[in-house]
Amino acid sequence: MIDNLLLGFQVALSAETLLYCFIGVSIGMFIGVLPGVGPLAAISMLLPMTYYVSPTSALVMLAGIYYGAQYGGSVASILLRLPGTASSAVICLDGYEMTKKGRAGAALMLSALASFIGGSIGILLMAAFSPTLSEMALKFGSQEYFMLMALGLVAASTLSEGSAIRGLAMVVVGVVLGLVGIDLTSGAMRFTYGNFELMDGVSLVASAMGLFGLAEILANIGQGERATPSSKITLRSMMPTRKELRDSFPAIWRGSAIGSFFGALPGTGSTIASFFSYATENRISRNRDTMGQGAVEGVAGPEAANNSAAQTAFIPTLTLGVPGDAVMALLLGAMMVHGVTPGPQMLTQSADMFWGLVASFWLGNLILLVFNIPMIGLWVAMLRIPYRLLYPAIVVLIVIGTYSIRYSIFDVYQLLAFGVLGFVLRVLRFPTAPLVLGLVLGPLMEENFRRSMMLSDGQFSTFVTRPISCGLLIVIAAILLAQMLLAVTAWRRADSEKETSTP
Repeated sequence: MIDNLLLGFQVALSAETLLYCFIGVSIGMFIGVLPGVGPLAAISMLLPMTYYVSPTSALVMLAGIYYGAQYGGSVASILLRLPGTASSAVICLDGYEMTKKGRAGAALMLSALASFIGGSIGILLMAAFSPTLSEMALKFGSQEYFMLMALGLVAASTLSEGSAIRGLAMVVVGVVLGLVGIDLTSGAMRFTYGNFELMDGVSLVASAMGLFGLAEILANIGQGERATPSSKITLRSMMPTRKELRDSFPAIWRGSAIGSFFGALPGTGSTIASFFSYATENRISRNRDTMGQGAVEGVAGPEAANNSAAQTAFIPTLTLGVPGDAVMALLLGAMMVHGVTPGPQMLTQSADMFWGLVASFWLGNLILLVFNIPMIGLWVAMLRIPYRLLYPAIVVLIVIGTYSIRYSIFDVYQLLAFGVLGFVLRVLRFPTAPLVLGLVLGPLMEENFRRSMMLSDGQFSTFVTRPISCGLLIVIAAILLAQMLLAVTAWRRADSEKETSTP
């Protein structure tokens, strides 16, 4: 492995590769800050430019755009409650609360550190265990994926404070919305009511932008100007406290492990990893009572999971030739255009390219860390812009970002609808994060369930006879049982306190 990494750094540290790495991560970070644009649009626009450079430099730049956008996506989430990418949507919950408490600089610093550590851990796992992890991913069939998605939905009901019933209700709403569109098995249109714009389903970007960003703007209309940072942002003011660092590092390690696992599985990716990390912190963190109120674990854990998943997502793409999401599919196409065939043979036939790409990931993450820290003061300075000037600009960016995904005005209508829905849910105190996760996981869960039924001739026992699937089922049952016991305990405690207080 050391020899392979030395070969990789020899390739990555060449002047041309280093230049394209810097260009890629810089573009990716700024694209990530813009709400709704995302790396897919940026890679699509820049793909023709890579035809005139070497395959290694082209892949290094395109990959830099991808994981650079994961860095930048958290900036708008923390400062303005606008997720730059879908995977950074859950960071809004605690990141924005830290901003309202005057800790925006510390939140951005923790986000940068968590991104770097999570990305570095993902890179190390990719370098050390790419063949092993690819073999492990092959053992996951449709049954295992279904149970994994079910575990995510069960955990989703704990994504925010309040009643778990309300969280579960929002999960169901998200899953139902995920059913809209073409049925992959029969090809029939479902719940579209003759509207051909819904053939591809409900837009995830429009839902995230509307539920988090537009709803926040609607909620703050007429509230007056907010408190803004009056003093100059210094490095000292950006540094997290010792307690914040002490609380965040365990979350970073857990988030890195979760992100590395989900990233290595084809078809999951950063969005599921970040949501799952937040749900984990909401259950096992020692400060779980403050989750959703500005807890550092709610920023550090998902951000580490987001970036470690972004790195390990290249494992199935490079070693198996199986893209995990649309961005990976685009990168796979770019590799084929350059005459590179991804798969197990890439480790031997194109070793310099593979290990050069792995080494460039770490260099790119280091560039992003060094580049991000001086930019924190600039990002926080955006909070000094008055609402009457900032909010119209944000609405324009949201609309442009949503429209640019499919160039459809119908997506803008979806954005407005989800904005109103998010505002209503906010007034009624229903959590919106479980709805987004249900929208993400619902179609994947249905697809794998139906595939499992077809492969087993309709036998439900197929979920129990496979060891990994059975193990996940036991974990789901344990979580549900634990929630029931906690609810019963809380009910008995409240009942006993009521009896003792009665004269």
